[in-house]
Amino acid sequence: MTKPRVFANSELLPHWFIVGAFLLLLLGYNVVCQVWPGQIRLNIDAADRVVYRSVFYSIAIILFPLVKLLRYILLRLNQTMPGPSSARRRYFYSIAVCLLLIEPVGAFGFLMFVLGDGVNTLYIFSGLAALGLFLHIPNRAEYVSIQHALANKKSLSVE
Repeated sequence: MTKPRVFANSELLPHWFIVGAFLLLLLGYNVVCQVWPGQIRLNIDAADRVVYRSVFYSIAIILFPLVKLLRYILLRLNQTMPGPSSARRRYFYSIAVCLLLIEPVGAFGFLMFVLGDGVNTLYIFSGLAALGLFLHIPNRAEYVSIQHALANKKSLSVE
């Protein structure tokens, strides 16, 4: 059995860059809403905003467990699917997909602010998106498990 190479902290650096980019995007939503609140607001009817807010909350509630399940499935596929991709690339795509699915929750807050809702809704959705980003940050143990699984597969196919 071949041993996988030793894990270096820099191997997950691109994974952390994507987390940082999404955090900057969340910060950008909030800064735009604080700096130019009057210029970007549409102030639609309150009854319509309630419907939109309810739909966005429902989508956010559905997204969190769905993305958790999807991450689990992607991690297992990373360990078992054949192909020449490295563990680093496989794990990067898994992280990117999960974060891409969680990020719209922050955009919902921005959209509700543009539609005329207060900053509280913006902060709630931004907080939910930040929580989602925190829940799906790169995990060293997951990455190492993918490395080990791929190394074991290679050693089995060589023998």
